[in-house]
Amino acid sequence: MKRIFGAFAYSGAPRDGCWWDETATRPDWPEARGDLRTDVAVIGGGYTGLSAALHLAGAGASVAVLDAEYPGWGASGRNGGFCCLGGAKLSSAQFARAYGPEQARDFYRAEVAAVKLVAGLLDRLGIDADTHSRGETQIAHSPRAMARLRRAAEGEEGAVLTERADLASEGFGGPFHGALTLPVGFGLNPRKYVLGLARAAAEAGAALYQKSPAGRIETTAGGYRIALPQGTLQAETVLICTNGYSSEDLPGWLAGRYMPAQSTVLVTRPLSDAELAAQGWTTDQMAYDTRNLLHYFRLMPDRRFLFGMRGGLLSGGRAEAAARARTRADFERMFPAWRGVESAHMWSGMVCLAANRVPFAGPVPGRPGMFAGLAYHGNGVAMGSYTGRLLADLARGQTPDLPYPDPMRRPMRRFPLGRARRLLMPPLYAALALGDL
Repeated sequence: MKRIFGAFAYSGAPRDGCWWDETATRPDWPEARGDLRTDVAVIGGGYTGLSAALHLAGAGASVAVLDAEYPGWGASGRNGGFCCLGGAKLSSAQFARAYGPEQARDFYRAEVAAVKLVAGLLDRLGIDADTHSRGETQIAHSPRAMARLRRAAEGEEGAVLTERADLASEGFGGPFHGALTLPVGFGLNPRKYVLGLARAAAEAGAALYQKSPAGRIETTAGGYRIALPQGTLQAETVLICTNGYSSEDLPGWLAGRYMPAQSTVLVTRPLSDAELAAQGWTTDQMAYDTRNLLHYFRLMPDRRFLFGMRGGLLSGGRAEAAARARTRADFERMFPAWRGVESAHMWSGMVCLAANRVPFAGPVPGRPGMFAGLAYHGNGVAMGSYTGRLLADLARGQTPDLPYPDPMRRPMRRFPLGRARRLLMPPLYAALALGDL
């Protein structure tokens, strides 16, 4: 594999301390051995790959899911658990300027459909994922940001605007200037959800393999042959569902077209009623602030508090420690009453960005029968699951019956600088930080 971060970022070290790993036991899946054959090979066992496998197997296709570690090891098993609107790193106005008002509306319909898809899967598959929150709340970090939220609330169906003077009575205690709540979305335990998807896909007939990284993909008369450490897998169709853990050569077309970015999360011990009252944060709403380099946070059903933010730009033990220290410092600054509350659980993972800041779901150019889905910009719970559903339709030669916006179909553009494109991130982050002042 050719990846643009160092080996540390793709090791188990950033995952050490992940709270979710203590909440649900994963199965011990087999490793792929020998010369195997299937209709569809899915590379990547996260939300996208497992959703695709579930829907394909349910439609009668034979499916094999390959994961270099195990299903749910990547971002799908270690994220903040926000099932919400999102996927693109563009505001509604920016989306409309770039692609037109109708495409902006179509993408919004896809966002809503993505949240509904996850809710429907949880219900239909009987997955208890500790859901909570009625929609999602955006918290203004400055008076100027609050003015933007007031404008955003105009004409937004079901939107609830909370002015600064009313935050305390709604349980939003902190150095904030107001809030806007939209009624779409909910919080969940991401590990319980991804393991539920894996179980359901297996029950539907999909074969799931761990410790089975895909190697060279060769074109054959019958589709593709994927090299594996202990054999090969022959498939008519291949789905690339690797998101932030993608490789420059899997396939080669992907090189330079995605940007991994780190996100760091902490979870506290359970908070007492007195501690919650001291800070004034008593709401079950999942929330995020209006910064470009945003923070996201929520009080979970067991009264632990989750807090996350974009991580560092470097990979390695010292860089990981520095990112965790920054996360803890920002947590204490925003919630000063909890400075003495331990956060024994801290970890990081990779989100994935696209050059046009829109998710991609579609065919890989020049590779008939190969499709890819990735780049959810930190909102993969809903959009990753949804993209997997779209890919399942495309793999069967069907036009998706759910909203499939044109910008999501357009082939991904390359970032400048190729494998050195991480050099773009420091000046970008600096500019975004200035915009947050």
